[in-house]
Amino acid sequence: MFNLVQFFSHLTSSRLNVLNPIRKWLDSVEIQNPKVAQVICHVIPASCPFARTVKVGDRVLFVIPPLCKLNPLYEQFVGLRFRSMVCLESAASPAELH
Repeated sequence: MFNLVQFFSHLTSSRLNVLNPIRKWLDSVEIQNPKVAQVICHVIPASCPFARTVKVGDRVLFVIPPLCKLNPLYEQFVGLRFRSMVCLESAASPAELH
């Protein structure tokens, strides 16, 4: 049986991976501005927007699985969104008194 996820992960793990510089750059981005963090959290969804269960009444016609794992930069985008959420949380919380 052909596994599409394994096929794409094999392609992205090759030695000549041209996406490595982009991955490193996305992993190194520091989020310090709450307005930028808010835009990033708005643009990058919290869950895969493609996953769907199509129903008619109570009957499930078909299920579309989450396809975000096919994105070779998925983990970097999730990390960027997480760092943005941390920035927003730290901006919203009052400063701790020592």
